[in-house]
Amino acid sequence: MNDSSERFTPPSLDFPYALGGPAALADFRCEPEDFIVDEDLGFSPEGFGEHLLVQFQKRGENTGWLAQQLAQAFSVREMDVGFCGLKDRNALTSQWFSLYLPKSENDGEKLAQFQAQQSNISLLAQSRHPRKLRRGQHRGNHFHITLKNVQQKEELTARLTAVAETGVPNYFGEQRFGRGGSNLYWAGLWFEGGENIRNRSKRVMAQSAARSYLFNKVLAERVRLGDWNAIKFDDEISVSGPLWGRGRPLAGESLNAFEAEQLAGYESWMLGLEHVGSLQERRPLVLKPENFQWTQAGDVLELDFQLPPGAYATSVLREIAELQNKSGPGENPG
Repeated sequence: MNDSSERFTPPSLDFPYALGGPAALADFRCEPEDFIVDEDLGFSPEGFGEHLLVQFQKRGENTGWLAQQLAQAFSVREMDVGFCGLKDRNALTSQWFSLYLPKSENDGEKLAQFQAQQSNISLLAQSRHPRKLRRGQHRGNHFHITLKNVQQKEELTARLTAVAETGVPNYFGEQRFGRGGSNLYWAGLWFEGGENIRNRSKRVMAQSAARSYLFNKVLAERVRLGDWNAIKFDDEISVSGPLWGRGRPLAGESLNAFEAEQLAGYESWMLGLEHVGSLQERRPLVLKPENFQWTQAGDVLELDFQLPPGAYATSVLREIAELQNKSGPGENPG
């Protein structure tokens, strides 16, 4: 490890709250059934084509692991297995996968054999489709979340109402940055220290984390200013924040100057993201969960809502309660 890497410390992930701080303390993920995620594909398989689409429910298993198991079982390359988003391991989740299998012989028999070898996976549906599933292609995800041992404050009901009516800041969740900010550590070594990260997986995670952190920094300042959910500088695009990359900034002159001011000191990260091929994009600043509902019985609070692809349920939960995570790292966006 060189001297520059030893000096680098990941930046703080303590982003400000928009609604006044958590209105309760609660236990989170006491068991996988406390975090249920059902993927809404948004379309029906066409019933024909070179790809086999399968929908599984899985308990305590992550998306990448299941994709690898499918590739091995059906003797295809991992790149020939498609899915729309990552789902968390510490949960009960359902989602679709696609497998490139031009010959449709014995699909049902092979799937039965595969499932027989898995204890935490259930096959829900299967069909044929002419195209591979791509990341972010689905409509969104439905969440049913159970918080236990809730120690609430008087404002909890008002807080839940505010989340339903106004939404929350659309932060990238802490999971994006790795345990203890480890993905940002690698980003710092790469973009500030000039270290060559040979592990492809670490490079991808570092690139994604750096881009996400810069977005969160801009959003955090908008939250501090109280205009995170309003138009700024008479610029309609100001209800979004920057996902940095190459190309001309998409914001107007005043908004671009404001965002550049928030990112001062991270010029090496911005330049690095341009060099690795990221493109200028924008992400909404406001995350408003759809069909947000809740029920409470004693010290148990149950939440139901839908989120679009790439949004974090924990970004909703952090505005409601301080969570005592009983299972380990949190969820992936899916």
